[in-house]
Amino acid sequence: MTNRPSFLKNNKKKICLICEGYEEFDYISKLLELKVWSDVYDFSLVNAESNGNISARYQDKYQSNNFDIVLAFCDTDRKPHDDFNQIRKKINGIFGIDNASDEVIIFVNPCSMQVELLHFENIKLRTQNKNKNAPEIERLTGIQNYKAKEEQRKVMCNLITKENYEQMKKNLLSLATDYKIESSTNFGIFLKRFEDSKTNWIDEINKKLGDY
Repeated sequence: MTNRPSFLKNNKKKICLICEGYEEFDYISKLLELKVWSDVYDFSLVNAESNGNISARYQDKYQSNNFDIVLAFCDTDRKPHDDFNQIRKKINGIFGIDNASDEVIIFVNPCSMQVELLHFENIKLRTQNKNKNAPEIERLTGIQNYKAKEEQRKVMCNLITKENYEQMKKNLLSLATDYKIESSTNFGIFLKRFEDSKTNWIDEINKKLGDY
């Protein structure tokens, strides 16, 4: 990003990740705690607390010029993806480029729980509805009547390990990477980047966005 303060010009690349809500924030925090990503990155997480706040939080952090790149992690929900498309439109508007959001949004269709459950089984969720997903969540984690309450989120995160992180990555390979397809995500693409000590992907994205 342009005009970065001199104190940021160190060896670590600063990544700001805007998380849609508490589930996404807790999950990414757990992965950071496990230290499964390269230490050349310095992650700052922001909990947007709802999908309606993502674009505003994104613009705020982007315009701060405190980060090498700002990313967003959010659900697509089910078709017609109205809320998700609004997020994409607003982020495209920040850059003035039609497909800018494709470069900086980490999406999960239908919801982030899809990725979390891949730690335990190669499963494909068809809905973001917690009531409908609750039986599968209980079967795989033992958490009953999952409503994303704080204590339930803690139990979920405690079940995530370095070992089943590797299993999740393998299971990701069975999912499409087109957000319009049910049970899809580009999370695997970003995991490879986050694990890699080569940081040139950040410069490449910034060049595409005209921000280099």
